[in-house]
Formats: sequence, C-alpha cells, structure tokens
Amino acid sequence: MADIILGIESSCDDTSAAIIKDGYLLSNVIASQDVHKSFGGVVPELASRAHELNIVPVVSEAISRAGIRKTDITAIAFTRGPGLLGSLLVGTSFAKSLGLALDIPTVMVNHLQGHVLANFVRQVDKPVVEPKFPYLCLLVSGGNSQIVKVNDPLHFEILGQTIDDAVGEAFDKCSKMMGLGYPGGPVIDRLAAQGDPERFKFAKPHVPGLDYSFSGIKTSLLYFVRDEMARDPLFMENNKEDICASFQKALIDILMDKLVKASGQTGIKEITIGGGVSANSGLRTRLVQEGQKRGWNTYLPEFKFTTDNAAMIAIAGYYHYLAGERAPLDIAPVSRAADF
Repeated sequence: MADIILGIESSCDDTSAAIIKDGYLLSNVIASQDVHKSFGGVVPELASRAHELNIVPVVSEAISRAGIRKTDITAIAFTRGPGLLGSLLVGTSFAKSLGLALDIPTVMVNHLQGHVLANFVRQVDKPVVEPKFPYLCLLVSGGNSQIVKVNDPLHFEILGQTIDDAVGEAFDKCSKMMGLGYPGGPVIDRLAAQGDPERFKFAKPHVPGLDYSFSGIKTSLLYFVRDEMARDPLFMENNKEDICASFQKALIDILMDKLVKASGQTGIKEITIGGGVSANSGLRTRLVQEGQKRGWNTYLPEFKFTTDNAAMIAIAGYYHYLAGERAPLDIAPVSRAADF
C-alpha cells in the first residue's frame, strides 16, 4: 500500500500544502502574503491571520491537484518550528485536527530539516539526482546561516553557524536601508547582475572555526552608504548596481570560505545548499564553480523548493513516518530551533 503524506508549512508568511506518494511529489501549493511589503518585513500578527484564511483552501487545492481523496492520506506532516509562533500554531492546530478527523497519525518536522532535505523531493517527470550520505549542506535563509553535516535523513550535525545576523537578514536590512525594498535578497541579486563586484571592498570578519558573522559587514555597508551620500546625495542612485554587486560578492565570499574549509576538514565532497538564500543566482553560480575547481559533487535545489514550501516538509515527514515516529496530540509549536 502506498504511503501518501500531506505536508503543511506555516512557519512564516507562506501557507503551503503538498502531497507526496512514496517520496514522489504529486502537488505543492503555496499562498504568499503581500501585505508585509509595505512594512519592510513580516508582521507576525498579520501573518497568523492570513494563515487562518489560507490554510483550508490551500490544503483543499493540494489534495485536488494530487488527484486523491482526503481519505487516501496516510499521515500528515507539519512544521512544528522554528518560526513565528502564531503562524506555527495555525499549521500545528490544523494538522492535529485533520488527523483526528481522518483518524490518521501526524508527524512533526523541523523547518530547517525540510530545507536540508529539499533535494530529496522526487518528481515523476524528472530524473532522480540526490546527494549521497554523508553530505554537507550550506543552509542559508533570513533567519539561519549554517553548515550542516547530514549523516542520513534523520541525523544531522551543525558544524558551524552564525553568531549574530543571518545572511538573509543582512540582505533584507541593507536593502531596506538603501531604499531598494523588501524582501531584499531578490532585489540585490537582480541589481548585482548589472554591476561591478570589484568596484567596492568590504572588510570580512575573522571568526574562528566554521562559524559565521554578518553583523559587521552589514554595519560596514550602512556606514559606507551614509557617508558617501553625505558628500553626494545622488551616490546611491548612481552606484546602486555596483554597491549591490560588491556587497553580494562579499557575502558569498564569507559563505564559501567556510564551506570550503568544512569540506577540507571532513573530506566530504557531496555539497548542497538550501533555504531562501539558495535561490541567489550569484551563490548558485559560485557553488558550481567551486565544485568544478575542487572536485565536489554539487546539488542545487530547484527554485520552487528554495523558499518555504510544504514539499520539503512532506519529504522530511515521510522519513520520520517510515522511522515509526508519531506526534502526540499535546504537541505544541516552538519558535526557536533550540527548543525543538
């Protein structure tokens, strides 16, 4: 009998539901929230209210697109955390309620684990290309920057992580300060493609081991732009492409330097990236280039699996389900990874 998993993702501002059958994706529906753009960031209360409105139609659409009945579902995988507590509460409560109604088990998933396993979402019309265990995953998003050693689908080791800001946070905050909009990553990436990455230089942090720091370079850019605009009010407008290209290159250099170091220390040459920032074209290009240079086998998730989506939650939940794990009815969401 086939194992059909409904995945539910509601950790931030995207409501998503997906159906996988024996590891193969049947549907993946995402409802995004545009209401946050005018605020320059996600407003937690607005996000949780939007999830309440979206979750029933999104789940219904995922089931419809998959061509199944809700009674065909074997188990429900949901994001327990980390993320915005109110948003997580909507997804967690809905998953438990639907599980009770259908008399099927639920499985809790760590949102970060979903990103790490995004390359394992199989599609019926595409060849299977998956990293071999163990592999290294550069996990980069608005809230996390980590190098993770993945021993198998359920066992990870964090080799290094940010000690302050995440790289996605650096993109977003600097974009907002420069008046480029939110979310900042896609805007800076687009402008960077038109600029000279060697035009401006930004000091890189010296953090021991495999940990990251992005607070210093973020502050350096903010002061640089402020001082230059004090001398020339049109400096930002006339140089935004070069500023974005130089800033993005510096961030990618920081990320890749530690990833190269981690590969050297562990001897692992199976390398992946995951998380929202893994959609950055500069980072994806650089990973491929480093892989060719160093003999790595590199794996890039499809763009639709880089942002928050339920397909990655469903595949992670699938592995937990096969391992016999089940979520108790009194399970509560958690906002921090440390509390998972």
